[in-house]
Amino acid sequence: MTAIEFKDVNFSYHGEDDRPSSPVLQGFSMKIEKGSFVALLGRNGSGKSTLAKLINGLLTPDSGSITVLGYDAKDQKNIFEIRKLVGMVFQNPDNQQVASIVEDDIAFGPENVGIEREEIGKRIDYALKATDMEEFRYSQVSRLSGGQKQRIAIAGALALLPEILILDESTSMLDPKGRAEILGVVRTLNKEKNITVIDVTHYMDEAADADEIFVLSGGKILKSGSPQEIFSDGDVLAAAGLALPRPALLAEKLKAAGVKLEDGILKKEALAEALCKSLQKT
Repeated sequence: MTAIEFKDVNFSYHGEDDRPSSPVLQGFSMKIEKGSFVALLGRNGSGKSTLAKLINGLLTPDSGSITVLGYDAKDQKNIFEIRKLVGMVFQNPDNQQVASIVEDDIAFGPENVGIEREEIGKRIDYALKATDMEEFRYSQVSRLSGGQKQRIAIAGALALLPEILILDESTSMLDPKGRAEILGVVRTLNKEKNITVIDVTHYMDEAADADEIFVLSGGKILKSGSPQEIFSDGDVLAAAGLALPRPALLAEKLKAAGVKLEDGILKKEALAEALCKSLQKT
């Protein structure tokens, strides 16, 4: 089942004089299947964040069509329903904070879509448990660490019980451990709750864990495919200014030094297993 579909979408930002800028998206078409974990990659200005905001109705295309879970995203009458079904987490969790206490912050979204108080309490319980933040329910948001604040931002999105979760550079302010923790939470929700996840990221290690990758350049899809297909295409990586995931880079250096390793290693677990096999043969 298709969760999101773009057909021939064009979009430009407009200045104060209402003149359009250079096109950000040009004749853009794509499909994202329900329950998938998708990564969007590309240079700054390639259209990744714009694409995310168009899905959530924060922006409206100049032309073309966008369908989100069966709703026409160009029709303003559908925006309320779309935002109930599509949760979005931005780069800086401080920009999403609306209340000083954690449970009040999480309750903000459900309250604004008219959820009954008793149901809101249940959703707060669910969101805190899903993000492993139950012990911080009555804490002040301002006293939390960056990683904890980002978990609360995700909890706020989950309290809406979304069918789609968009992470727009949501881990860029975190250290490697914090990024791993957040992605672990999101991956679990994707697998156990069948939530469609769209990860807009600059981190190749995150993208290596996706089901499908879309590489954007100049407002168009340069290539889409599995992580193996994308990271084995040197021409696409060069054209989009992308690097290999760190385990893949290390594997390439080891092979250049004479270590016999299989091709297509993208994750640290695969690299560790391959090294063990290689050592056993020596």
